[in-house]
Amino acid sequence: MKFSISFKSFNKLAGLATALVIVPVAVACGNQAADTTSEAPVETEMPAETEVPAETEVPAAADPMPTEGETVVDVAMANGSFNTLVAAVQAAGLAATLSEEGPYTVFAPTDDAFAALPEGTVEALLLPENQQVLTQILTYHVISAEVPSSDVATGTVTSAAGEDLNIVADESGVTVNEATVIQTDVTASNGVIHVIDAVLIPPSVDPSVL
Repeated sequence: MKFSISFKSFNKLAGLATALVIVPVAVACGNQAADTTSEAPVETEMPAETEVPAETEVPAAADPMPTEGETVVDVAMANGSFNTLVAAVQAAGLAATLSEEGPYTVFAPTDDAFAALPEGTVEALLLPENQQVLTQILTYHVISAEVPSSDVATGTVTSAAGEDLNIVADESGVTVNEATVIQTDVTASNGVIHVIDAVLIPPSVDPSVL
């Protein structure tokens, strides 16, 4: 059997084929244009720069006021071994004097040293009517200069009471009158303390009459 296609029909087919060819090309071109458009970098507008507020300067803290160092009175009060001495210094009204610039060297009797005095002596010395005698005894333990142990030598030295102390320094240690130095160079802001094991009684004082 023979099939025949008329020229007119062929022209229709050819037109249809041409249309079919054009459509994909057009679609392809459209896609390419779309791709080109999508691939083009989009210029993003940068947000306006936010102005950062200037950092607030915190004023520097004021330097703390320098604290004064501990005086010979402060050291004695804090030590715990000089309660009777501190009470006597306060009763004699010498706490303010011994808190001044100084410098001072204090031969400080321990509580045990005061306890070794005849019974009732400490209580009598703390009475207001005996303040002058108490002051004489306490100032006999003080030198109006700073004398560290490295400078202690055998000889006599005048105390703040105006009466001499007899000091012996040798290989066995240091004695002041009849008292033995049991600890040296307890430093303070206005001097130095040497601890002794006995209370020093100046020659002008007779404790038995108290």
